[in-house]
Amino acid sequence: MNGKKDKASTPGRGEIKAFLGEGTDFKGILTFEGTVRVDGKLEGEIITKDTLIVGETAMVNAEINVHTIVISGVVRGNINSTGRVEVRRPGKLFGNIKTPSLLIEEGVMFEGSCSMTKEESKVSPLSAKKEIEVAQDVVPVAKND
Repeated sequence: MNGKKDKASTPGRGEIKAFLGEGTDFKGILTFEGTVRVDGKLEGEIITKDTLIVGETAMVNAEINVHTIVISGVVRGNINSTGRVEVRRPGKLFGNIKTPSLLIEEGVMFEGSCSMTKEESKVSPLSAKKEIEVAQDVVPVAKND
């Protein structure tokens, strides 16, 4: 262990399946499975049910549909995430976000709007007995006249 981060894997996100390194210039539609890291330039559209990592040297100009995205570089475009969006220092995000989970570190730049979506959840109705228990726990507030 030399204390440096290994670019081949990311803790908690699995092994990186593809890597667009610094100096790479890609235009088009990128679809993939697994975790992909971008450190170069990418323009177009990104579609995955997995994880996209945007490195510090990356310049991404795209409409992005992902499960999870971790941004440390520059992203211009809207993000639709079914899992989590993370913007880490020194990241910059210019676009709108739709996600159930958002993490923005202090010191990043974010210009856009964010819509927090709900994750899929099962709704189970309260039983009549449970409704009575909940109603009994409610304390009425006294009015000050």
